[in-house]
Amino acid sequence: MERNAIMHIDIVNHIYVYYFCTNADNVCRMIKVFGRERRYGMKSMNIDRKLWIRRTFLMCYDICAVFAASMLALLIRFDFNFFAIPVQFVENVWKAYPAIAVITILVFWIFRLYSSIWSFAGAIETMYVFSGCVIVSILNMILLLLSHPETGFPVPRSYYALFGIFLLGLIFVSRYMYRGLRALRNMRRDAEYTRNVLVIGAGEAGDALIKEIKNSRYLKKRVVGVIDDNRSKKGRFIHGVKIVGDRDDIIEKCQELHVHEIIIALPSVSPKKKKAILDICKETGCELKNLPGIYQLVNGDVSVSKLKDVDVNDLLGREPVEVDLDSIMEYVRNKVIMVTGGGGSIGSELCRQIASHHPKRLVIVDIYENSTYDVQNELKAKYPEMDMVVLIASVRNTNRMNSIFETYRPEIVYHAAAHKHVPLMEDSPNEAIKNNVIGTWKMAEAANRYHVKRFVMISTDKAVNPTNIMGASKRICEMIIQTYNKRSDTEYVAVRFGNVLGSNGSVIPLFKKQIERGGPVTVTDPEIIRYFMTIPEAVSLVLQAGAYAKGGEIFVLDMGEPVKILDLAKNLILLSGHKPNDDIPIVFTGLRQREKLYEEMLMEDEGLQSTANKMIHIGRPIEMDEEKFMEELEELKEYVVKEPEDIREWVKRIVPTYHPEKGA
Repeated sequence: MERNAIMHIDIVNHIYVYYFCTNADNVCRMIKVFGRERRYGMKSMNIDRKLWIRRTFLMCYDICAVFAASMLALLIRFDFNFFAIPVQFVENVWKAYPAIAVITILVFWIFRLYSSIWSFAGAIETMYVFSGCVIVSILNMILLLLSHPETGFPVPRSYYALFGIFLLGLIFVSRYMYRGLRALRNMRRDAEYTRNVLVIGAGEAGDALIKEIKNSRYLKKRVVGVIDDNRSKKGRFIHGVKIVGDRDDIIEKCQELHVHEIIIALPSVSPKKKKAILDICKETGCELKNLPGIYQLVNGDVSVSKLKDVDVNDLLGREPVEVDLDSIMEYVRNKVIMVTGGGGSIGSELCRQIASHHPKRLVIVDIYENSTYDVQNELKAKYPEMDMVVLIASVRNTNRMNSIFETYRPEIVYHAAAHKHVPLMEDSPNEAIKNNVIGTWKMAEAANRYHVKRFVMISTDKAVNPTNIMGASKRICEMIIQTYNKRSDTEYVAVRFGNVLGSNGSVIPLFKKQIERGGPVTVTDPEIIRYFMTIPEAVSLVLQAGAYAKGGEIFVLDMGEPVKILDLAKNLILLSGHKPNDDIPIVFTGLRQREKLYEEMLMEDEGLQSTANKMIHIGRPIEMDEEKFMEELEELKEYVVKEPEDIREWVKRIVPTYHPEKGA
């Protein structure tokens, strides 16, 4: 029996050894998981233990505070002469003490005085402390009076008020003592740190911001002053920080207070006023930060973590373009929508805004897989219930496009697929024609063949009197749209706008990268100007133009006042805390090949017709020989596949306003 037992043990041991050797990774993982869970469990137990220790301490303190407040009330009444206090008063208070101590704990528990985080206590917690002490004082009075109905006055009448005052003071000390200690620590910390901050705005946003900076243990900054245009606030204090003046004092105070960083805490101010303030701030050479919009303030999200670098949009000095898409986007609801170039800057934003208005199906087409994949994941996460199809395809592939149209039968097509980089297209003009012109032609033909209701093409201001092949190719695309509109039941329209801030290849991201590298910032010409609009603004207007479409229109978006590229470069450098040409040099490289100093939105023969939206206009179509145009287009298609050297000469025959010799 003993031998069998030993053999059994050996067999079991061998099994354990074998299992451990063959599944070492699994065992290790189990040990790690167990250890992690044990560690987390211990951590949680430690937190719970600390919490109950803290609560127990506060309860004990409050019990002592009730006794202390009772005795102090009697001592004050009898001029701090303990022996002058009648014995019956002391006995009555002592008899009521246990009951009032229990009542105090219960009342304070109801008012959450044992569960609040007092290091972040505010007005609500203060109100709870005051209310709790008042109720305890009233209940103490009632208890004493009811316990001695025959005498009427078991304690002096002044006792009740004095008890409440002392109890309130003692409770405030216990709850807010940490705040005072932390304030002293922060004052000592402020003396050590040298990053001085000037806050502009003494409103609610500024108040919240200053409070967070002063209370944070991680931010190595100190607020040395506040600026506000309300002169009645000058000389007053916010969380111990003095309001030192208005906008006219910014430069002087930055020098006087040795300011390193300016934070704009004006989330509700108009763009024009913000621009005026920024124009002053950028002269200081300080780094600028901007607090986001008012909705963060309303939601309670105003914090240092929400600070962002001042955007160049703030310096454009105009109100953002707002479009009530909800009232006009019924035309996409429950419809099959196709977006070509859906992975690009404009195309992806089109997809986002269309997806938010419940299409029946959204078909995204693009030849570039990486950017399209990102858009797909973004929309899947945000609109998991939406029927979305993402296809990798070229608009130049006739069979592929016909197959897609036949399979999914789109009702509205937004055609944003195009080559748009002017210098690159100058080096590869045939590709500009193949992709932009032939691709658009094939898309327009497919839309006609499969009875698409509306076809919206994204054009550009570079199509107006073009000096480069990219602009000329887009002008041909506009002519294709106008021609097909007269030959088809499909409503064909084009939307023409200028430069888009933040789009792929735009000047702003380039400038930011150059500044990060320490310069130089390259500007082609000191006099070059461009129209600017943000991507969401441009796309919202495109969608609204699509709602206005009746067929054949070229919609022209009002881009506001043109902006000097040199001014944008200087402003970005200043907003980064540097001085143009001193810290970051600006180098003029000369106009790029076929580049214009300025862009135009209309050709001479085009007139403007207004729409319900003052930001959207309609250019009058230029009359042309459509039959001749289609013949020339057919010839161009056959010729461009031969990779000719003189494709520009062929384009000039089709686009009379194309003058490459006028470009740089």
